Amino acid sequence: MPKNKLMIKKIQLLSLLFVCVLGKAQTNPVITSWLQNNTLTGTYYVSGNPVAIPNNILVNCQKVEYSPSNVYVTTTGVPAYPTGPFLDGNPSNATNQNAIFKFPLNPAQNTGSATATTGGNIGVFINGVALFDYRDGVSWNAATNALCGGPGNPPCPGGPGANLPWNRDAIPAERAGFDCSKAHPAMGNYHHHQNPSAFKLDITVISTICSVYDANGLYSIDSAKHSPFIGYAYDGFPIYGAYGFKNANGTGGIARIKSSYQLRSITTRTSSPSGATVTAGPVVSATYPLGYFREDYEFISHAGQDDYLDVHNGRFCITPEYPAGIYCYFATVDNKWNSAYPYVVGPTFYGVYANRKVTSVTETTTTYSLVTNNTGMLKLKNETIDVNVFPNPSNDFIAIQYVGLNTENLNVELFDVLGKLVQKTILNQGSAIAYLDTKTIYAGNYVVKISGSNVITTKNVVIFK
Repeated sequence: MPKNKLMIKKIQLLSLLFVCVLGKAQTNPVITSWLQNNTLTGTYYVSGNPVAIPNNILVNCQKVEYSPSNVYVTTTGVPAYPTGPFLDGNPSNATNQNAIFKFPLNPAQNTGSATATTGGNIGVFINGVALFDYRDGVSWNAATNALCGGPGNPPCPGGPGANLPWNRDAIPAERAGFDCSKAHPAMGNYHHHQNPSAFKLDITVISTICSVYDANGLYSIDSAKHSPFIGYAYDGFPIYGAYGFKNANGTGGIARIKSSYQLRSITTRTSSPSGATVTAGPVVSATYPLGYFREDYEFISHAGQDDYLDVHNGRFCITPEYPAGIYCYFATVDNKWNSAYPYVVGPTFYGVYANRKVTSVTETTTTYSLVTNNTGMLKLKNETIDVNVFPNPSNDFIAIQYVGLNTENLNVELFDVLGKLVQKTILNQGSAIAYLDTKTIYAGNYVVKISGSNVITTKNVVIFK
C-alpha cells in the first residue's frame, strides 16, 4: 500500500476510534446526569422575611463538556431551591462561584494509603452545589480547655492544619445555622455536609426552620425506590441518596443503606477510636454530647451484610445508572432519616483523590447537549411521575412534592370540573416542591395535572372555604 494511502487509513481508523470513545462517553452518567440550566435564577431568604428574594444568579449547572478522558462542568454553585437564612450569625449568602469542575470518565481505586477528606469541597452534587465533609474547622484546645478554630473562637495551636485529637462534627454543632435544605455558605460557597434533603421531609424533624423559611433540598427520600444518583466525590466515584438495592448484586429489594460507624461507649474523652491514649477532650455532657466530635465514632465491620458500608462510607454495587457495577458512596441516614455519620464521603476516599476545581478547560472537548423531544423539553428516562399533593382537602394552598429527584421543569396546572385552567406554576428542575395559591379560588372539586416532556400525572383535590 502506498505510504500516503496508509497514512489516510491510519487517520480514518483513529477517527473511528475517537468517535466510538465519544459515543460511549455520552452514555456515561458523569456526563449525562448534571442538571443544566441557563434561564432559571435562584432565590434566598433573609432573617425575619418569610418571602424568598430573587438573587439573579443562574442555578444548577450551565455547561457540560467532555473529552475521551474527562468531563468539565461549569456551574454557579447555587441551587434551584431557596437558600438561607442562616440563623447562627453567619453573615454570608450563597454567591456565584463561577466554578469549573473536572472529573475523570473512568475513576480509579487508590491501592495505596487512603487519602483523608479535608475541609472545603470534597465533592459536587449534580446541581453544582458543593459537598463538604463532617468538619467545621473547630477543635478542642486542651491547653485552654475550650474550643478553638472557626468563627468566634481563638486560633488552634499549630494553625488550621494542625492535627488535634478532638475535632468538632458540623452536623450537630452547626444545626442552628443550616437552612431548610440542610446547608449553609462558607464565604459565599454554599454547601451541604450531609444528605441534601430538607429537614421537613425527615420522619423525625429535628429543626423547625422550614416552618418559616420553606425549601425542599435536592431530592426527597422514597423508601420504596432506589435513591437517585446525586453527585460525585473528588475521587470521581458517584454518590447516591439513602436507599439502594439491599444486596450489592442488585437483588434483595430496596433497603436503607447504612453507615458502619457507631457512637462509642464512652463518658470521658481520653482515647482515640483505635484505643490509643490521647490528650483529653471535654467529658461527655449536655454541652458536649456524644457525637459532638468526630472521634466519638468508631467503625464496626459488618462482613456479609451488603446494606452496611465500608470505612469510606461506600461499597461496590449495581445501581440503575451503573448496571455493570461501580464503587458508590451513599448519603447515610438513620431510621428516622436524620443524617448519620460520616454523612456522605469519609473520613477517607476510596479512589484516587484530586482537587477537581480547575480554572479552565485545557483540552479539546465536545459540549454535551441534553436529549430533547420536538418540543424542546428534556426527555425523562422514566414515564411516570411520583408526586404527593397535600393538604387535601385544601384551603390556602396546595403543595406538589416530587418524590425522588426532579430532572426537568414540570408544568403544574389546576383545572376545575369543567376543564378550565384555573392556575398554573412550574416545579423547577433540581427542586422537589411547588405550590398553588388557593386562597382566592372557589370551593369545589379540582384536578392537579403535572406534566413533562413525556410524562403526565393527575391528582384529584378538594378546595374548601
